[in-house]
Amino acid sequence: MTYTLRCQNASMRRVLLGLSFLIASIGVASAAPVVVGSKRFTESYILGEIVRETLQAHGAEAVHKQGLGNTGILEQALSTGAVDIYPEYTGTIVRELLKRPQSDAGATLAELNQWLAPRGLKAAVPLGFNNTYALAMLESRAAELGIARISDLARAPPLRLGLSHEFLQRADGWPALKTAYRLPMEAPDGLDHGLAYDAVRAGKVDLIDIYATDAKVGRYKLRVLQDDRAFFPKYDAVLLMRASLDPAPLAGLEGRIDAPSMIAMNAQVELDGLSFADVARRFVAGQGGGAAKSESSTRATFMDRLFAPDLARLAWQHVLLVFGSLLIAIVVGVPLGVAAWRWPRCAAWVLGAVAVLQTVPSIALLAFLIALMGSIGLGPALVALFLYALLPIVRNTHAGLRGVPAGLSQAALSLGLTPRQGLRHVQLPLALPTLMAGVKTAAVINVGTATVAAFIGAGGFGERIVAGLAVNDTAAMLAGAVPAAVLALVVQAVFEAIERHLLRQSKG
Repeated sequence: MTYTLRCQNASMRRVLLGLSFLIASIGVASAAPVVVGSKRFTESYILGEIVRETLQAHGAEAVHKQGLGNTGILEQALSTGAVDIYPEYTGTIVRELLKRPQSDAGATLAELNQWLAPRGLKAAVPLGFNNTYALAMLESRAAELGIARISDLARAPPLRLGLSHEFLQRADGWPALKTAYRLPMEAPDGLDHGLAYDAVRAGKVDLIDIYATDAKVGRYKLRVLQDDRAFFPKYDAVLLMRASLDPAPLAGLEGRIDAPSMIAMNAQVELDGLSFADVARRFVAGQGGGAAKSESSTRATFMDRLFAPDLARLAWQHVLLVFGSLLIAIVVGVPLGVAAWRWPRCAAWVLGAVAVLQTVPSIALLAFLIALMGSIGLGPALVALFLYALLPIVRNTHAGLRGVPAGLSQAALSLGLTPRQGLRHVQLPLALPTLMAGVKTAAVINVGTATVAAFIGAGGFGERIVAGLAVNDTAAMLAGAVPAAVLALVVQAVFEAIERHLLRQSKG
């Protein structure tokens, strides 16, 4: 009896121990890394890397999803939990995220958090600098026209504006600024922030919007126009995060970055050629925002960037995006093409629907999918690429089946084959070369389109292109564009070889 009880107790202890181990394992497995986001400009990249480095220095696992488009995409990513934290500015939070009036622009951090609480968000860790918006012109051009203040623009001759896409749309951007200062100029087409500096230096535009901590203001001899009506609110840099995230590991960053330090770090990337990660590591290691030293400041050549250690990772991500979405498009698109052929009355609707999908702007589609799927990265990117790949596959499947001679279809039926068997053994094999041409077209198109997926953290060669755009680094952009183009040529060559083989088989 005693022996039995002892055995039972020992067995129970083993079961409980096993359960404890299982629960602990599940807890460890479910401890997902902190996802840090950043916008598509130099400073945001650097701050995102600093946050990631600081979290890792405190033993927390963290990943950085770089260059996630504009405020709207990051807002969606944060609200759905796809991103946990990213660097933001108080003026943007008040005017753009919360849609508060201009009078609330000077709100305290406590007031911000009171307004953010219903969204499950909070702002913390003021970094120590104010990166306000401003307008700038070449010093020589501003002196020639006698422009020193924004209000002077109202009496200036026609100027060529080079304003960023986000500034043209923001509640605290161009539309409200134009009204406040009664400016006569019409809104121009948007110009990427990283390209605007070179455009104004080359004299292609006269006026650009800038950030106060941009490194190129002094180097390019720009005059920052005085905001004489105090239109722009304060843009104190803070960390915007989900309410559940503990900011304690990041408390050491509070007040540690002043404006000169931020300008210096921006200059290390944009003017000295250091990577975002290198600058962040130097800062976290206590080397601050001083000038880069000796060999570290040597700008990498195109070949260095092309064959950088991340090439294999980016290539794998790009191939996964292209062929993963292509496979889904084949599985869905071929049956749709067959249906359009089988029921001609539906053909116009089916072909029209997939054609309309091609007209949806990629960034808008990605932003919609982030909100719909509640995530960023691979999932929304695969869905977007799948939708863009449908048109050539559906259309070529339909065209290939329509091209099969009616006599062959009748012969199949007269031999006793059912319509389904005839489709499988006669029509589809004969339509296969045309169908494969559609698959080839979809694959090549997707190689180029997949670069846009970098805007939502899906990786691929677009990651280099987006980072290069942020700092207007041609070598970095080419280091992403060239392998993408090579991949497109390889994909086209492979599918053309498959087409030739299928044609030979069909003729044989």
